[in-house]
Amino acid sequence: MGKAFDPLLIIEFLPTLLHYLGVTLEILAASIFLGLILGVAAAIPRLFKIPFLNQLVILYVSFIRGTPILIQLFLVFYGLPAILMIFEIDISKLEAIYFVIITYAISNGASFSEIFRGAIRAVDKGQTEAAYSVGMTSTQNFFRIVLPQALRIAFPNMANSVIGSLKDTSLAFSIGVMDMVGRGDTLISATAHALEVYISLSIIYYAVVLLFEKIFNKLEKHFNRYQSVDISVAA
Repeated sequence: MGKAFDPLLIIEFLPTLLHYLGVTLEILAASIFLGLILGVAAAIPRLFKIPFLNQLVILYVSFIRGTPILIQLFLVFYGLPAILMIFEIDISKLEAIYFVIITYAISNGASFSEIFRGAIRAVDKGQTEAAYSVGMTSTQNFFRIVLPQALRIAFPNMANSVIGSLKDTSLAFSIGVMDMVGRGDTLISATAHALEVYISLSIIYYAVVLLFEKIFNKLEKHFNRYQSVDISVAA
């Protein structure tokens, strides 16, 4: 059992934990960036039904969806060095944060690939036919017509994935990364005030999520600014 609950410690712990928020956001930003690249690359074989690659991506997405992120984290942390050692590449001394970024990038890539695939398929095919009728090439049609609309359609789901990934980063401490939760764990060991630490962490995560939601809502309104249609009829 910990010590008696002291609400004043929550205020005391907040600045200490906030000092490590940058590590959490660094993991999030890097994994989202790499996940977007991986997601686009994984969506292409599904969209164009490329033999073998299509089945490989299906297996990849299915595996990520069917296994806990914590298990994926340990698989990458222990498995990647073991695999690379076969090729005499030693990454065992690499900082743990890089394994965390790789894991979350792989996880985000699976989510983004399905989001992109669904969004691109949701774009009205009639617009593609219209683009071809005015002389656009396939590349011009994709980047000028399909992609902008697909990004608008995909944005809400992408925003939800980013927020979900932010919360998942709380597991990074399990392989030794000193992020907010990792620092919280050391505070618990030093003070035996676990409840106060976890309340402080929940306040920080909740505040960051609320901030992200406000930013994403503004961005979504910006992307959809030309979608509203005035259907009022003059009397």
